Amino acid sequence: MSLAQLLLKAYYERLYERLEAGRELLTSRMNELLLAEVAKQGFADMDADKLAAYREACIAFIDERLESYNPIGIQYTFGRPSSRLAAELEFQLNWYNSRPEFTELVATARSLAAGAKSDEALPGLADELIRRAGAFPDRSIIEAYHPEPTLQKLPDYIVACVIEEIICGHEPAE
Repeated sequence: MSLAQLLLKAYYERLYERLEAGRELLTSRMNELLLAEVAKQGFADMDADKLAAYREACIAFIDERLESYNPIGIQYTFGRPSSRLAAELEFQLNWYNSRPEFTELVATARSLAAGAKSDEALPGLADELIRRAGAFPDRSIIEAYHPEPTLQKLPDYIVACVIEEIICGHEPAE
């Protein structure tokens, strides 16, 4: 396994650790962003029950993201061909196109890994990769939401924004 591949694994593990540690703050901020975005977009017929359902969906998306970053999660129990197939299905099923973002993430990881002397530098490089690239696939979600904000995209968007803000230290998307 190359140093760049190890760095990507360290990146996902570090994201998992940060999400796990910041879960309470993520949930609190998620509520604030959800209310602000619903007001900003003026989504019609948003009563208390529907808002509660969107909150639950956002929490489910945070849980999904935790599982996708989990270094000992279910996605790591399958062989390499199954992982590739799962990634290809995910690219096809999502309402946003994350392929360019993933390509950039891999290129940035390779660039960072090229300057590393040993795998002992991986934790620091993983933090730098998060600083530079954010949490995959947040940028793709945010960029796809802005031109056409819809309720269908709202939970993904809110979770992407809150992860970028709290976990990655990036300004929330405007």
